[in-house]
Amino acid sequence: MATQIYVNLPVKNLDKSVAFFTALGFKFNPQFTDENATCMIVGENIYVMLLVESYFKTFTPKTIADAKKSTEVLLCLSCDSRAEVDAQVAKAVAAGGGTPNKAQDHGFMYQHGFEDLDGHLWELAYMDMSAFPKS
Repeated sequence: MATQIYVNLPVKNLDKSVAFFTALGFKFNPQFTDENATCMIVGENIYVMLLVESYFKTFTPKTIADAKKSTEVLLCLSCDSRAEVDAQVAKAVAAGGGTPNKAQDHGFMYQHGFEDLDGHLWELAYMDMSAFPKS
């Protein structure tokens, strides 16, 4: 069986977070969804567990970072084109998210990102390996 990754993120309002990520085209596994959490499907073996803060606290004795004031992690997803990067950022902004940085074009890599409703930072990147600098 392939290794799966589950990224756990605390959220203030689960319903609003689900609506936000649904607007970006993500699907959720109802088998792992209740009033405390949901399982957002990112890829074949990649999932993001959105956990209400009170439930998230049951997994750690540490204080939950306020992602609107500090960065605890940068999540980066690959895209198939520059247009997909831009479209996803536009969807995030339309759904209430923000863009903390401008798009960056590194020649072989184009990236932009968004901030979700809880302040988590999501980077989106398209890489054209044929344009990667040769050494």
